[in-house]
Amino acid sequence: MNLAFLDSILKYVPGIGKPESPLSFRQKLKWTAIIMGVYFMMFSTPAFGVSTATINQPLIQLISVIFASRIGSLITVGIGPIVLSSIVLQLIIGAGLFQIDLNDPEQKGRFQAIQKLAAMAIAIVEAYIFVATGYVPLVSNAYIGVVVFQLAISAIFIIFLDEAMTKWGITSGINLFIAGGVAYAIIAGTSTILLGEAIQAIQSGGATAIPNAILAFGPLFFAIIVFLVSIYAYDMKVEIPLVFSQLRGIGGRLPIPFLYVSVLPVILATSFELSMTVWFRFFAGVTGSFANLAKFIALYQVAPSATGASSLNLVGGLIYLISPNFPLPYSTTYGGIGGYSAYFSYLATGTSQLYLPWGGIVAVPEYVHIIIYTLVLVVLAVVFGRFWIEMTGQSPKHVAEQLEDVGWQVPGFRRDPRIVESILNKYIPTITVLGSVFVALLAALATLTGAVGTGMGILLTVGIMYMVYQQLEQEHALEQYPQLNNLLS
Repeated sequence: MNLAFLDSILKYVPGIGKPESPLSFRQKLKWTAIIMGVYFMMFSTPAFGVSTATINQPLIQLISVIFASRIGSLITVGIGPIVLSSIVLQLIIGAGLFQIDLNDPEQKGRFQAIQKLAAMAIAIVEAYIFVATGYVPLVSNAYIGVVVFQLAISAIFIIFLDEAMTKWGITSGINLFIAGGVAYAIIAGTSTILLGEAIQAIQSGGATAIPNAILAFGPLFFAIIVFLVSIYAYDMKVEIPLVFSQLRGIGGRLPIPFLYVSVLPVILATSFELSMTVWFRFFAGVTGSFANLAKFIALYQVAPSATGASSLNLVGGLIYLISPNFPLPYSTTYGGIGGYSAYFSYLATGTSQLYLPWGGIVAVPEYVHIIIYTLVLVVLAVVFGRFWIEMTGQSPKHVAEQLEDVGWQVPGFRRDPRIVESILNKYIPTITVLGSVFVALLAALATLTGAVGTGMGILLTVGIMYMVYQQLEQEHALEQYPQLNNLLS
């Protein structure tokens, strides 16, 4: 289906214009600082009518990290609409329902406008879901409309902040918003929660005071492990020798990193899982012929609320089994389950509920939840990883065509993109799968060990910082040697 018929609507979608002339590296850094300053102002500003009570549920924390948001603030919805609209549209295009050639500037612009319009619509819907289903604690139910309006407008503003960062800053806004939120979570979690637990352990006295104080920093320890393993993985790569066909004696290497698609597969996989936990809250309280099916998919439990606003917790069902909904290994003082001893005991002996339409509620061991969550995360990461290389021009065929256009070829073989493609086919698909499995398992491990900042957040931050570092190096090189710009363009 051709989407040209939407042009009459898409022309009214507002956008951020590109700079009239190329920005210098210093100018990009200035705009990046301004945009991040605006983001953190919204991050620190609570929405009017929202209760300031501390929210320390593990699922809420993970949603905040992945969607670069802060529950109760103006950016409660965060980048969720941008990510979800991108996933949905790419799945639709991948299924062949719409025909869009992203190499055509006109069609690419149309796709971006559709994505922005879809994100704005999703922002309004998600703002309502967050408030109406109890994710955002309200002072009173009388403020529902006011809070929904604030969150929706702010979420739409974040969409334009992301676009402004992409066109005027050093990288995409999504990347830096996530990294900024994770950095805040790590610093705040270490200084307020972990340090507080360590002080409590020492003040309690006794022979176990020092060991308990050291154990309190376990989430930070696991965070450091994930950080170091991630950095090591980013340095792993396979290099394919290349020669320049027009100038004999000039050669190089094509690096194919182990994390070929970075952490994008696990971003998309986790965003998909978390979006399901948000959207299926509509199933709570469904009555009639669909009630049993709703409970089978997602079983919610109404939690008491001092403000009178409804609050729902996901306690069972298929959505629960695929979600990273695990308690925090902190003391009960800081909203956790009571430390690592109680946490691992819960994982070994705890149960969740699964409502079977034909047999009522059955207890599912928590270790089954761990296995299903990990397997689903791995499978989704692999699927999104393979899909991503096709959608972004990183497939063997696209890379072979790019090398052909530049004039590179593999030594010992005649210059033919089909030959290069066959060689790349031996590496890229396999590395994509292995890298996707690796980051999914590492994210699951970090989530299950309660790493501060969440394992997913650390993975994202390392990947983002690595990418930003490469972009900064390139920007600096182009500014120092302007002639390189003609070579790379």
